[in-house]
Amino acid sequence: MLRSPIRHCRNCGAAVVYRVPDDGDTRERAVCPACDTIHYENPLNVVGTVPYWGDHVLLCKRNIEPRWGKWTLPAGFMELGESAEEGAARETVEEAGAHFEMEDLLSVLSVPRVGQVHLFYRARLLSDRFDPGHETIEARLFAESEIPWDEIAFRTVRETLLAYFADRRAGRFRVHNLVIT
Repeated sequence: MLRSPIRHCRNCGAAVVYRVPDDGDTRERAVCPACDTIHYENPLNVVGTVPYWGDHVLLCKRNIEPRWGKWTLPAGFMELGESAEEGAARETVEEAGAHFEMEDLLSVLSVPRVGQVHLFYRARLLSDRFDPGHETIEARLFAESEIPWDEIAFRTVRETLLAYFADRRAGRFRVHNLVIT
């Protein structure tokens, strides 16, 4: 995984040790030998939308790393205190400046190698005018045949777009559960 291991207890500041806790757990955890606090390391949630206008979807050209200049769906890390749907809506406003109505969950993508779970909702655009934020170079609508597939920033976005267009052609949407290795 890409995250650094926990080195010190967030409760008392002592150096932690990695071991299986004595509470019946079966996984190695960061355990504080001074105050017995067990620190759990869990996946981060990335939330976003597939904003659509008729037969077009909205993509954002990234103005930040990683993958600066590549196209993506509006998405980002979920914040504490918000639901997955609220986070997806916030990211869509921040990155695309879009006006939309949230719809159902479309995809859940587990990415174990980086400790992330990505959730994408469909979002019906209420306007084809956008006011992208500082993280976006350009926000633009694309028909399926116009998608710059070789310039898509992340595999989770690519798989979500493929699922969206397949469902659209089939005339019904379902939730897609995928594991990205």
